[in-house]
Amino acid sequence: MTRTNLKQIQPRSLDEIKSLLQQHKPELSEKWKVKSLGIFGSYVRGEARKSSDLDLLVEIDDPKMGLLRFIALENYLSDLLGVKVDLVEKQALKPAIGRHVTEEVESV
Repeated sequence: MTRTNLKQIQPRSLDEIKSLLQQHKPELSEKWKVKSLGIFGSYVRGEARKSSDLDLLVEIDDPKMGLLRFIALENYLSDLLGVKVDLVEKQALKPAIGRHVTEEVESV
């Protein structure tokens, strides 16, 4: 797959992002073993700018998923959504930060 030049793409709205993720939920579940997915950060707060990345909180149902596959999922989501994705695994959240993230996360 050819990487999209993300700098040339205008930022999408939160609703557009949610819609695209909903449409691809079966593939995310089957191919990538995504158990749950949520959006947090600047897009949820309405503060996203052209240079903003998209923060996604993911729960994966594959204990054997390695770093390379995780990065491949992050790249896939960036290409799909046309915005740089910062993928955060739910289990990797530290308690202090995790509390703030889970308070603002919008599930997809």
